[in-house]
Amino acid sequence: MRFNKETFITGFALFSMFFGAGNLILPPNLGFRAGDMWVWVTFGFIISAVVLPLLGIFAHAKLQGTMLDFGKKVSPTFSLIYCCIVYAISIALPSPRTASVTHEIAIKPFIGTSALLTSSIYFALVLFFVLNRSKILTVLGKFLTPIIFIVILSIIFVGIFSTHLPMNPSDIKTPFIEGMLEGYQTFDTIGAVVVGGVIIISLRLKGNMSFEESSRVIRNAGIIAGIGLFIVYAGLICNGALFANDFEKEISRTALLSGLSLKTLGNIGSTFLSILVSLACFTTAVGIVTGTADFIKGVFKQSQQAYTITAIIGCILGVAMSQLDVHDIIVVAIPALMFIYPITIILILLNILPEKFTHPAIFRIVVIVTILCSIPDFLGSIGLKEEIQFILDIAPLGNYSLAWLVPALATLILMNFAYLFIKK
Repeated sequence: MRFNKETFITGFALFSMFFGAGNLILPPNLGFRAGDMWVWVTFGFIISAVVLPLLGIFAHAKLQGTMLDFGKKVSPTFSLIYCCIVYAISIALPSPRTASVTHEIAIKPFIGTSALLTSSIYFALVLFFVLNRSKILTVLGKFLTPIIFIVILSIIFVGIFSTHLPMNPSDIKTPFIEGMLEGYQTFDTIGAVVVGGVIIISLRLKGNMSFEESSRVIRNAGIIAGIGLFIVYAGLICNGALFANDFEKEISRTALLSGLSLKTLGNIGSTFLSILVSLACFTTAVGIVTGTADFIKGVFKQSQQAYTITAIIGCILGVAMSQLDVHDIIVVAIPALMFIYPITIILILLNILPEKFTHPAIFRIVVIVTILCSIPDFLGSIGLKEEIQFILDIAPLGNYSLAWLVPALATLILMNFAYLFIKK
């Protein structure tokens, strides 16, 4: 396993595109509620916010195409529809959320300007970076990511080595499951299939690189980004649990993060946090808008005009949606995540498995079963839980918003046995 300068720059850039609004505000709140069970919620959170995204990057390293390749074994039409849904969700929810978090934490407490002004300037800068496509990896990997990492590590380590009261008892009934579902809200798994394509195109723009060399760089960059995410998530969750006694029970996610920075770094912590939030959110928005524009450019036969128009529309939509506050965007995102996350997870798993286990017929049936079995979770998330409770009671893990998991994995195993029997 070789890590050269190119690998580290790519890994840092990948980390910065993953590390956005949700990555900052969700872990401390999770630890705050988990109390003495913070280790268990950390395990769950790491599964959905580090392990699965890392597998998504490995799948990109194996395929080295576009996101369309993730679902091509089902059908070209399915793949196109899936990609359109993922990019629509990405551009409409996590991208605007980065501007909302930036406004609430980094701008409003100091200047008090309107959310519209903040988001307008914010997405104008995003658009500038997106239109300067070839420089994205260098700027993110060399300059912005080290600043982000240094500031967040300062908050984490000062917090861990401070004096604390005993941790509160947890008020979470199923810490591991709760941690995993909260990890959905980071959008990291969806981010993996979106920004993984950005990394591939960026490497191609930087010069000729063989398939094997590019695959190695992408995989190792994913490992670097994954290690960084693990350290930050575990540290923020731990800090949330350690400082739980210092805050009122109903504190908001953004207020908790601001409070932690003040407790750990003092008055200068507010300034550091503003820098951290602004950079972390900004790099994620750049990654999302770039990935969406890259995709549309590919659909329209590498049209640069399509790329530019998509980038502009994405930034305008970002300004519009970011007028909602952070909590509202998180609430709106839940049904979308309950629908698209199971499909994304199973597509990642199927694409990293050896070809002998993912014959097109098997691939297709497993995806269909996943879609069908994720419908109860989706219906429950939009307020119809009582109407479909009898289904959730029957389905394994149905009451934990994971009704699709056991049927999908069982179908994959059984179909492989059946295929092996037919071949013999």
